[in-house]
Amino acid sequence: MSTEAAVAARRAHVQRLLDTVRTAVGRMQRDGSRITVRGVAHLAGVSRTFLYQNPDARRLLAEATATNRDQRRVSRQVEYTSGQKEASWRERALNAEDQLRRSHSEIHALRTRIGELMGQLDDLTQAAHTIGSGQAASSANTQLKQQIRQLSAANRQLDDKLTAARTNNRFLDRRIADLEARIAADLAR
Repeated sequence: MSTEAAVAARRAHVQRLLDTVRTAVGRMQRDGSRITVRGVAHLAGVSRTFLYQNPDARRLLAEATATNRDQRRVSRQVEYTSGQKEASWRERALNAEDQLRRSHSEIHALRTRIGELMGQLDDLTQAAHTIGSGQAASSANTQLKQQIRQLSAANRQLDDKLTAARTNNRFLDRRIADLEARIAADLAR
């Protein structure tokens, strides 16, 4: 029950954040402002990480920037036709802006991918520490128990051999004593 409540609370919180992002994007579109991740994060009061990692927020930003880009492109085309004198520097500026936009898109894609990979790396690291250390300890424990069994068996065998050697030694001592007694009796006759 408490887990479901926590999940529901988290979803409601994320939905509230998405609503503030939608409001901020709409406001920026009405104002004619350039829509950037930094600008939306600041206006909506959310972190840039949230905008990068939440799929719905990423989709909202992508749609808004595409719409904003189209509006700017139309605006630029109108300005371009209005004056031939300004054409060369505007063209250079547009080319630079397009290149900048492509760079920002690439940076955004790379940041997203880095975030995903870092999450996977953290998951793997935690799993490796948890699983690896437990498995290593269990494996070492099993090996040590095997060594103890082997050494105990070898110790029993050596004890058995020592007992048998002592028995043989006593037997041979008695036998030697008997033979010495016989020899001494034979010599005494």
